[in-house]
Amino acid sequence: MIRLLIADDHAIVRGGLKQIIALAPDIEIAGEATCGTEVMQHLHQGVFDLLLLDLNMPGVSGVDLIARIRLGQADLPILVFTMHNETQVASRALKAGAAGYITKDSDPERLLAAIRKVSAGGKYLDPALAEQMAFDATSKNPCLLPHALLSDREFEVFRKLIAGFGVNEIAEQLSISNKTVSTHKVHMMEKMNLGSVAELVRYAMQHGLTD
Repeated sequence: MIRLLIADDHAIVRGGLKQIIALAPDIEIAGEATCGTEVMQHLHQGVFDLLLLDLNMPGVSGVDLIARIRLGQADLPILVFTMHNETQVASRALKAGAAGYITKDSDPERLLAAIRKVSAGGKYLDPALAEQMAFDATSKNPCLLPHALLSDREFEVFRKLIAGFGVNEIAEQLSISNKTVSTHKVHMMEKMNLGSVAELVRYAMQHGLTD
């Protein structure tokens, strides 16, 4: 039996996952989390075969949360389950330590197959993203978008800013100082050649980087 921890702050999504998992006799939902803190608590208290993780949740989330999990649970398979179908987001999640990446518009059979494969120690990447990433890797003249130039921490700050969080909130969520967040913000704006949070949000919407 595959013991699954699902982490998503949307009750409707968790409800849908329960209905899908109920159709699989070899998989059970052994825990639910709605934020990064709850994820860490569950992992400290219980034993799971796979973490099905949404990238955007309150508090610590995304690449930063994956990295923190890896520090204490190096062998736990993580399958990212997200709305983001952008190759840069997928690439950062996989580099941080996720073993799989699947989008929320996938059909139930594909999701169950991904859960089984990743929990068994395999890797899984959404086919559409895999095709695009392969194309980007082999293209002689790849189009490098500005957000691809950001460091993982800068990208995390970028994601928090477009989600509506202020500098103080981001500092608290990422456990870093306000000054550090502000520095990341300045560097991010310079790399992307943007001058305001409004422009960041507009850019994110144009490139499918928002929830």
